[in-house]
Amino acid sequence: MHKTHILWADDEIEFLRPHILLLEERGYRVKTVNNGNDAVEAFQSEQFDLVFLDENMPGKTGLETLAILKTINPSIPTVLVTKNEEEHLMEDAIGSKIDDYLIKPVNPKQILLTIKKFTENKRLVSERTSMAYQQEFRTLGMTINDDLDHNQWVDAYKKLIYWELSLQKLEDAGMHEILTMQKSDANALFSKFIEKNYVSWIQNKKDGPIQSHQLFKKKVFPVLKSEQPTFFFLIDNLRYDQWKIINDVMTDYYRLEEEDAYYSILPTATQYARNAIFSGLTPLEMERQYPGKWQNDEDEGGKNQHEDFFLADQIKRVYRRDIKHSYHKILTLEQGKDILDTINNLMQNDLNVLVYNFVDMLSHARTDMAMIRELANDEGAYRSLTLSWFEHSPLLETLKWLAQRNVRVIITTDHGTIRVKRPSKIVGDRNTNTNLRYKQGKNLNYNGKEVFVIKNPHDAQLPKLHVSSSFVFSKDDYFFVYPNNYNHFVNYYNGTFQHGGISLEEMIIPYAVYTPK
Repeated sequence: MHKTHILWADDEIEFLRPHILLLEERGYRVKTVNNGNDAVEAFQSEQFDLVFLDENMPGKTGLETLAILKTINPSIPTVLVTKNEEEHLMEDAIGSKIDDYLIKPVNPKQILLTIKKFTENKRLVSERTSMAYQQEFRTLGMTINDDLDHNQWVDAYKKLIYWELSLQKLEDAGMHEILTMQKSDANALFSKFIEKNYVSWIQNKKDGPIQSHQLFKKKVFPVLKSEQPTFFFLIDNLRYDQWKIINDVMTDYYRLEEEDAYYSILPTATQYARNAIFSGLTPLEMERQYPGKWQNDEDEGGKNQHEDFFLADQIKRVYRRDIKHSYHKILTLEQGKDILDTINNLMQNDLNVLVYNFVDMLSHARTDMAMIRELANDEGAYRSLTLSWFEHSPLLETLKWLAQRNVRVIITTDHGTIRVKRPSKIVGDRNTNTNLRYKQGKNLNYNGKEVFVIKNPHDAQLPKLHVSSSFVFSKDDYFFVYPNNYNHFVNYYNGTFQHGGISLEEMIIPYAVYTPK
């Protein structure tokens, strides 16, 4: 077994002999030197797991030695040991990428704690996280089997995501597998819950969650202030877990004022959910009030071409105040940069809506492009790809610029996406839409256990293409496949990220409000 190897540089190293003997008794290997030059030479010729550097040494100081060590191998944790508690020294040390510092005189417990933090932290965290999830597993299992309401389902889903993100950092395949099974059980029960309640919610027959078409009326309009511009960012297809990881970046610049979630309408597809957000209407109401603007599944052309019109109309119809607003849809990197160039002009508006389509493009690319398919081969990789995009995007540059101003920032989405794993056979006529998670058409033939059926679309506030049209939504992680070329399409789409159906990932989606720090 590898013994932790420590380099300790101090010009009074003989006074530290008791500490070093204690460490050696505990199984650590310690190499001692009494100046910066020898520290550099040792660091170049041997492999170390941790370095202790005295700040005040003859010749090269601790900080000067640190700068050289970091150029040789920046990944080795380095701890500065100093008598000097002056603030400027601490700032210099942090600026020089010191990993930690200790104030002399140091005692053995401090040294041991520091070593464990840097060399055993991963193992200790892993053991405790696994143990904590094992204890929570039973409680969480009992919770999701209760008769939950829509708020309790949000809480249960947030807990599952908390554990998923915690366990992701561990190298414990067994724990991952258990959590994946628990999420699958939760989705099966959530699908039954939606099947039982959805139609009543959308018809306003009983208290339900805030849904897509109610988002502006219930969440956005009430917080608008004339003296403070509101920037509403809709990142298309952003799941709750993806938001959690970009929130870690956001909180470097903003205070999180409100963390909430709302429910997407069905189908959980851009055409339906996003048009509902901006119009404040259900799809059936849109079709009836604006037949020239609403596009059904079998109509030619883009399905989200009139969001700016719908937004302006909703402001007039629902908010009933004359406010200055803007709407921008960002589909490319260049358009993102253009927003950054002209953002100062948007500060004159009360409300600015910016739609970023990147995550949606990423999820579809996950299906179509071999390279993306390799990069996003599981949930963790998919989150990582999202974070990488966000950290290098004009969107983050825009948010950094806004963080210096008196603004309110809202980040949300229109629906999430689920990684599909199980094929579900369906038969329909040639006019049936192509989405893998919902189908609309006549004489659809399907496995009733794997779908939620709405025989009369008007019951769910959905347009009806034909007298006998119905909607079917895939549940859990199923995806629709036609019998023709069945095996080819199963292999092609299995493991891809899709949306349109019923799952926690697609329907329970983030809504976050920020103010600059």
